[in-house]
Amino acid sequence: MRRKARFLALLMLTTLSFGALAALPMNAPQGRELPSLAPMLEQVNSAVVNIATYARQPEQNPLLSDPFFRRFFNIPDEEARPHAQRRQTSAGSGVIFDAGNGTIVTNFHVIKGADEIQVSLIDGRTFEAELVGTDPEVDIAVLKIDADNLYEVELADSDSLLVGDFVVAIGNPFGLGQTITTGVVSALGRTGLGIDSYEDFIQTDASINPGNSGGALVNLRGELVGINTAIIAPGGGNVGIGFAIPVNMARASVEQIVEHGEVKRGQIGVAIQDMNPALRKAFKLDNGMRGVLVTDVRKGSEADKAGLQAGDLITAVNGDPTPTTGELRNSIAFSDIGETVTLSLLRDGMEITIKVKVGEPERLAGSDMHPLFKGVTLAPNPEGGVKIVDMARDSQAAISGLRPGDILLSVNRAGVSTVEDVEQALKREQDQVLLQVQRGAGVFFLVLR
Repeated sequence: MRRKARFLALLMLTTLSFGALAALPMNAPQGRELPSLAPMLEQVNSAVVNIATYARQPEQNPLLSDPFFRRFFNIPDEEARPHAQRRQTSAGSGVIFDAGNGTIVTNFHVIKGADEIQVSLIDGRTFEAELVGTDPEVDIAVLKIDADNLYEVELADSDSLLVGDFVVAIGNPFGLGQTITTGVVSALGRTGLGIDSYEDFIQTDASINPGNSGGALVNLRGELVGINTAIIAPGGGNVGIGFAIPVNMARASVEQIVEHGEVKRGQIGVAIQDMNPALRKAFKLDNGMRGVLVTDVRKGSEADKAGLQAGDLITAVNGDPTPTTGELRNSIAFSDIGETVTLSLLRDGMEITIKVKVGEPERLAGSDMHPLFKGVTLAPNPEGGVKIVDMARDSQAAISGLRPGDILLSVNRAGVSTVEDVEQALKREQDQVLLQVQRGAGVFFLVLR
């Protein structure tokens, strides 16, 4: 009996402690105050929306795709045959960033390939949304609706987030409608997952399921700390490992999209790689020394002008440590173009600092080089190869299976590290192109015809 009383007292103490930390109290029937998230959610729920997308797909009938067959039987083109198209829908979530302008943020993969986007508010209103712009490399899309009486979420500083902080995920899982789940921040700065090109994920055990993508991850004050984007689900269900894009990273993309219609990320013109035990030994590094190895410096780049050399170990940018390639890439990419940054280096055992200007990203439309690359935009990849930064949805490259964020390692069996390398390699073959592609941790070959 004494043990049971002690257990109940401990349970009550834990509950009340959680309430003091976690939520605003509400009055219970007997006058007691019970912890509840309800007061906070009354404000935040109005700023989270449900998103439905619609995409038209042609009938998978090879005869109807044959121009001669259509002409012989006088069958109109696909655009004139709406009944021959199927509509597919998918569900996701979004967050109102700017109530005055009707600006909504969601994941790029939620609206990718959509011909029509509909936004539903918690009050029952539904609007057709305009796509303002996207940032596939971070998995962010910006929508706009023309509506009054909207509520925006207050943005937190995600850099101040700590492991162990309580968080609440709000979204539209499985199309069920607005749902909340609770948990804590399990880890910060997760990179190398192969989900996006630029990664700095918040990891949480708050349940995130299909349909939660693009929804809000908020702290217990109701401030937005992240945009829910992905889960690890080896068995097909939630196992308590979800990921959100930090709101500071999302905000940087949104501001550029709203102002310029696109996102431009700076670069300095180096190829880099992570250190491993063998390299540490070869470069005679102390066990505590961490950094990113420069493997190549592009001629004429800002790094070349500043004096960086292959073999330099970059340990920090503006005093912030860069122990991994992901953290170094993020530090440079999210600096303003034209800004001068200070790199801390280890060169031949000596610690030095070099100031480098962040340069414009080099981009070239693939259609300028080859008909099969029409609609594709390329840029050098700081870690090697050439990245596909954008592509038209109806391009031959997209139809063949290429995606924004893919990295071209070789073209027609020739290794490529610059856009010029791709251009030269494409001249070897006009009828088809053989590509070696890296996507996340995997590498495969693909033929464009």
